Amino acid sequence: MSNLLKKAMDYKFSRKAFLGWSAALTAAAFVPSYGLKKITPEAAAEKLKDEGEWVPVACWHNCGGRCLNKALVVDGVVVRQKTDDTHSDSPDYPQQRGCHRGRSQRHQVFGPDRLKYPMKRKHWAPGGGNKELRGRDEWVRISWDEALDHVATELKRIKEKYGNESILGTSRLLNFYGGALVRWGSSSSGAWGIPQETMTGFFSWAGNDRLDWRNAKLIVMWGSNPARSNLGNPTYNLLQAKKAGAKFIFVDSNVTPSVKTLADEFIPCRPGTDTALLLAMAYHMIENNLQDQDFLDRCTVGFDKDHMPKGADPKENFKDYVLGTYDGVPKTPEWASEICGTDPKVIRSFAQEIATTKPMIFTSSFAPARTYRGQQYCQAFLTVGWMTGNVGKPGAGVWTMNYASNQSYGGKTLVMGGDTGLPPAVNPLFPDATYGAYDGYRWANPTNPKAHGMAYCETYDAILNGEYTGTKGVGGGKVKCDIRMIWLVRDGSGYNFLNQSSDINKGIKAFRKVDAVFTNDIVLSTISKYADIVLPTTTPWEKEGTILQGNPEAIFVFKKVVEPLFEAKTEQWMDEQLAKRIGLDPKKVYPISEKQQFFNSIVGAQVIKADGVNYEPLVTITQKDIDEWGVKGKPQIGKISLKEIVEKGVYQVPRSPHDNLTVIQGEDFVKDPKANPITTKSGKLEIHCQALSDKIAAYGLTTIPPIAKYQPPLDGYEATFKDWKNKVKGKYPFQLITMKYGRRSHSVFDNIPQLREAYPQDFWMNPKDGEKLGLKTGDTVLIESAYGKVIRPLTLSEAIMPGVVALGEGAWVEIDEKTGIDKAGAVNVLCGARLSGQGEEPWNTTIVHVEKYKGEALLPDDQWKQRIIF
Repeated sequence: MSNLLKKAMDYKFSRKAFLGWSAALTAAAFVPSYGLKKITPEAAAEKLKDEGEWVPVACWHNCGGRCLNKALVVDGVVVRQKTDDTHSDSPDYPQQRGCHRGRSQRHQVFGPDRLKYPMKRKHWAPGGGNKELRGRDEWVRISWDEALDHVATELKRIKEKYGNESILGTSRLLNFYGGALVRWGSSSSGAWGIPQETMTGFFSWAGNDRLDWRNAKLIVMWGSNPARSNLGNPTYNLLQAKKAGAKFIFVDSNVTPSVKTLADEFIPCRPGTDTALLLAMAYHMIENNLQDQDFLDRCTVGFDKDHMPKGADPKENFKDYVLGTYDGVPKTPEWASEICGTDPKVIRSFAQEIATTKPMIFTSSFAPARTYRGQQYCQAFLTVGWMTGNVGKPGAGVWTMNYASNQSYGGKTLVMGGDTGLPPAVNPLFPDATYGAYDGYRWANPTNPKAHGMAYCETYDAILNGEYTGTKGVGGGKVKCDIRMIWLVRDGSGYNFLNQSSDINKGIKAFRKVDAVFTNDIVLSTISKYADIVLPTTTPWEKEGTILQGNPEAIFVFKKVVEPLFEAKTEQWMDEQLAKRIGLDPKKVYPISEKQQFFNSIVGAQVIKADGVNYEPLVTITQKDIDEWGVKGKPQIGKISLKEIVEKGVYQVPRSPHDNLTVIQGEDFVKDPKANPITTKSGKLEIHCQALSDKIAAYGLTTIPPIAKYQPPLDGYEATFKDWKNKVKGKYPFQLITMKYGRRSHSVFDNIPQLREAYPQDFWMNPKDGEKLGLKTGDTVLIESAYGKVIRPLTLSEAIMPGVVALGEGAWVEIDEKTGIDKAGAVNVLCGARLSGQGEEPWNTTIVHVEKYKGEALLPDDQWKQRIIF
């Protein structure tokens, strides 16, 4: 009998449930010691057909896709999954199909590495005893009462002795208990936030409706890889534009799956040098008078000296900078090619094509702005896009693809879930929106005198050195701090900042310095591995129910799929139990139940009316529904019954090219900018944007000019040379990019053996570079940066530019304590925590050295032991 099945018996399964486990895991279990008969695969399939029930579930992770999954449940166990079959599939009204990651969800929920009981480090002692053993210690099982008592005692001790500012974390309970210190910054969207706010008033944050993309003649996708970054329907939707006649041009440093699927042309560009390429394209357009001068004059400020914003120096205009009028450096294609690696002829033809093709969509992903001082890329991208005049017209647009909120296409939100009804819990140490984080309306102000906390990239230094960089609002300079506790009681969504923030080696040192680290989790993820006490939490499948949104055309609803496994509890239950122990009233922390919250979110769901403007209730609620659910509420009339939406698990708004729901972003503004100003300081699109320069300076990390200028980034291409003039390479000659990878959603799913087998965590290099180093595919190589070392199997591929190497982001770090080398290929061992801009993490400006590893070759990841503790 497998160890999993032995341990499964510790859970209170019925005989039928155990049989379900057996069928789910082996399809033909044979367990003589429990008196069960051998089951053939055919008999198991028949059992599933007779006794199983298909119920809607969802994949709850932050992957950018929003999809429907269904689970076959047999006596409380999910034994099979499938995806959307609620209606016939068509390009206009597509099924919301799940990807390979979503369809592996059951292996995450029912995996042998699920945390089953509260666990404590064997040698942990209150007050920070033996903290140097975090990540090295054994684990022992303790009771819930013991675990909660320990956590509450430490929380009270640290609050009373050091104050709430010594606690790093965020939760509803902490806010009721006096608040905590926060981390802030920009991870997913890189440097895009403040440029979007100040240059465009968020005008270019989302694009035209997906059906309008079919009207484009040309679609440029810069640094975009939706086939990996957001699985589900986005690539399928883009394919419809290609079938309608659009030409696709991709700009990237490697030939991605999206390039292979969609591209008609591929433009290579070195990481972090995109600004130079864009400036050279602008030079060609200006030199040949290809810019849309009418659009620039009417709708923008700052392009030339005659159209500068009020108070600005006329010499600081974009056109004269590109021509080199004042600095003596014309930004020619030849100038750029030396930096970005793109052939000058290709730069000219590319610029010619985007300038003369209308309508055109000019779109970027977040990735090129996840760089040191990445605002310069955002400035350049928007400016060159606006020079074409492809704004506010059908089949045209200039924007960044906000994967998380609109599933890589724009338009209105046609259907949305309601509020849970749970009153907000404000952090009393900082009652305003955390600066650096978008709160739905703006990026909060770094000049706020109540602002506090450290940038993501400064967290570990703040713990180790007792200070962090203060923004203009708190006077700038260094702010003293004394962080004693890391608190991460949260849901099971997989947030894992130790693995996903830069400089893991420094992070481990910081984790081993504080007095206490408490987490909850569904598995022993990286952050929980280095904790003192880990509390087993439920996955969303084990909760009362959830509404997932983000796809503007659909919402996904699912009730509890299975009962909580082993001793897993919800985070609300944990907070309520801890509240009692620290002197708070649980009913004030959570005045309404989890079921009531779920019901409220369904009741409050809204769907757009046929007029394309107003909204109405989505779900019909009867008094019988209210009574059966045992909740409070009022009857209402909607478009779908409560029973139907819960049984289907999805509501999707049907679309057609002639419906009343298509959006052309900025159409009214472009027709009459004076009558329809946008929310920038000038009311226009700001090529010269002093507000951007001022706000970035207020963060106190780096500065940026008010127009797009190329400044070599820290750890960028130029830094790979010890002698740039003579092109002599230095200690770290390769640029590393950190790719989204099919195996994971960030770090989530990295524990699934099937996905590890399908997507090995290989290190990618161009064959020309491999040949120079005497390397071949399959070799284990050592990759080293100034911040750490990893080893990985090598894959040589023409798909990546010479001088560029790549690793998929999110692998679970496995540090060899003797050598300090990570064998998992966790990219944040190599990426340094460098302060930049608005606190963006500059992952894609990292430089490394590569050589053949002299130690033992690595086993394939899928053969590694899972992190199973009991």
